[in-house]
Amino acid sequence: MFQIKKQINRLYLSSALENLSLTAAWVALAAARGYSLLEIGFAETVFHITSLIFEIPSGVLADVFGRKKMLIVSSIMQMIGNIIMICSCNLFMICMSLGFHALSYNFSSGSGDALAYDSLKTVSQEKYYEKYVSNQVILYRFCNGLSTLSVGFSFLIGYKAAYSIDILIVVLQMGVLKKLSEVKEYTYNRQRDRNVICSIGKAFADCFMTSLAFLKKETKAMVFMFCNSFVGAVDILLLFFLQAKLPEANMPDWALGFALFVMELGGIFGAKIILKWKKVRYWYLFTVTALLVLSGVLLEHSGIYLIMTAGGFLAALSDDALQVRTNAILQEMFPSEQRATLISMESFTFSIIMIVLSPLAGILFAYW
Repeated sequence: MFQIKKQINRLYLSSALENLSLTAAWVALAAARGYSLLEIGFAETVFHITSLIFEIPSGVLADVFGRKKMLIVSSIMQMIGNIIMICSCNLFMICMSLGFHALSYNFSSGSGDALAYDSLKTVSQEKYYEKYVSNQVILYRFCNGLSTLSVGFSFLIGYKAAYSIDILIVVLQMGVLKKLSEVKEYTYNRQRDRNVICSIGKAFADCFMTSLAFLKKETKAMVFMFCNSFVGAVDILLLFFLQAKLPEANMPDWALGFALFVMELGGIFGAKIILKWKKVRYWYLFTVTALLVLSGVLLEHSGIYLIMTAGGFLAALSDDALQVRTNAILQEMFPSEQRATLISMESFTFSIIMIVLSPLAGILFAYW
């Protein structure tokens, strides 16, 4: 008998383990090893290019072969990336490591949410999905905040030990993932097309083309994806640049980790408060969150680190509030058979917007 509570709790635990890391500040660890910002920036570019290329294919694979399997593949990719980083002795190996970490992100990005929604759907509890997303966002922000606070410890033990501990965390996560139940509702390829076994390519293409046809018909889904990705991209870029701008505003070194953690708490607050505003119309919510995240950008330019931190808090609050509501709306629209593929297409939209906004944000934050 399918036990939904155990399924959801295991997804929560897996997410927590995925986001707990001693190497979240990999840039700082690489810089401490003597790599220049130019080299680190190149490696980061490799990560984003890899993520962009494999985002949609990874979602299709999840729909064709199963979401649980792809979550396990994600963990394997992360483990390989960590091992390569431990053994790395040049920039090429660091780029290779980040490439595997990008693949890990790709294979997990749509699979977990798709598995959760269809699991709830099997027991007619789809209405609880928004709360599930809210809890996942809270877990992400909290665990990411803890990882940020652990930067000093990572420097103390060294990058090899830090990545080794991350490998142990991945092993624990894989143990949790193996206990998940695969939901068979969406495995239409094996049930409806006998040729899948001898023609995986046909199944892959069929799922992808069906997803495109859905988006062509449901243009509103594309608009929702764009709106959510825009607010999320501005928030991510703001928080990223604040890591460098806060010390320039004379924030004490000891306070930086706490400031970043406070900004993560903004996301937790946004993910919780949106559950109390179920009747707020989406376009009103988008307008308010967009204005708040842009206000965060303006506060960043105050030059006063407490006000700048408040701007980051507002941006994170706005991002996660809109993320929770958008995710819940889109899941209701997506067909189960292409759910992971369509979620990956949303992530692809986010990546495109990030590529466009990143250089513009760099100019804005550097010279304004």
